[in-house]
Amino acid sequence: MTCTQALLTLLLISPCSDDGGASLDLTLAESLAHPERLETDRVRDPLRRPADVLGFFGLQAGMNVLDLFSGGGYYTEILSRAVGPDGSVTAHNNQAYVDYVAEELQARYAGDRLDNVERLVAEAGELDLPPNSFDLALVVLTWHDFYYVDPENGWEAIDEPALTRTLCGALKPGAVLGVIDHVADAGADVRETAQTLHRIDPQRIKDDLADSCFTFEAESTVLRNAADDHAQPMFDPAVRGRTDRVVYRFRRS
Repeated sequence: MTCTQALLTLLLISPCSDDGGASLDLTLAESLAHPERLETDRVRDPLRRPADVLGFFGLQAGMNVLDLFSGGGYYTEILSRAVGPDGSVTAHNNQAYVDYVAEELQARYAGDRLDNVERLVAEAGELDLPPNSFDLALVVLTWHDFYYVDPENGWEAIDEPALTRTLCGALKPGAVLGVIDHVADAGADVRETAQTLHRIDPQRIKDDLADSCFTFEAESTVLRNAADDHAQPMFDPAVRGRTDRVVYRFRRS
């Protein structure tokens, strides 16, 4: 039995998260097993555990989802098929990210293969999102980038409080904000770790959202890895794909 077959078998017979989401098991299994999925995505599934993660975030068919800083679109494609024809996905990137993953995006969207996905390219400070429109927003492995700056490669400084306000306006009351990121040591300087390690102290994420419309609701431990000592950049081959990651669920008031 292959890893993918084993994963799909588990999805069909057991709950997919430590806090709800079991009703979507079949839909997620079908999304993950879809014959048009890219092989480069399939090989990442065992370490990313998308069924566990999306079940924890409460993904349901028919939802309108915002994939903020969606990168190459790994989650975008899974979301697209899971929400189905009655749902939609807005896949956002800034221009620097588009340039960085250009080849991956070309393969992802070739032939308009994800017809319920709207691609949105905008800098964080220029996001124009329809109000009260999204049931779920994901920020996957990029909250630390709110503190990262690389002007030579077009990554502009991000005003995190302003971006959070934009998200508050775009999400429906009761909607979920799901955040995943690479863990830095507690108390680590947020800008230094963003620049050098591409990680963040998880408490900083909670602090950033403490006075916003979002309330911390729960944490899933499915991506925690005690073997990661937080000392290496997330790109380092020794830890890439296997970093210690937090998975947080916040609820829009």
